[in-house]
Amino acid sequence: MDMTIPPREISLFRNGANQALRIPRDLELPCKKVTIEPMPDGLYIRVLPQKHDTLASLLASWEPMDFDFPNVDEGMLPLDDVNL
Repeated sequence: MDMTIPPREISLFRNGANQALRIPRDLELPCKKVTIEPMPDGLYIRVLPQKHDTLASLLASWEPMDFDFPNVDEGMLPLDDVNL
């Protein structure tokens, strides 16, 4: 999120029994869940770490590794041919 964006005034509205606000696109949070905590002068919204529901989504979130894995086959005898 760009921390150089100045504060702005937005309107609150009712959504059923809840009070809500629309977060402008340029202030969008990179998550699906947050915690909200009362503070003396307002509310503090904190992004929760993303939980992954599949192994594929977890692996996709990782940065690429920048090293070579060792050759685990080095020094081993060749495999025998198998006739089925």
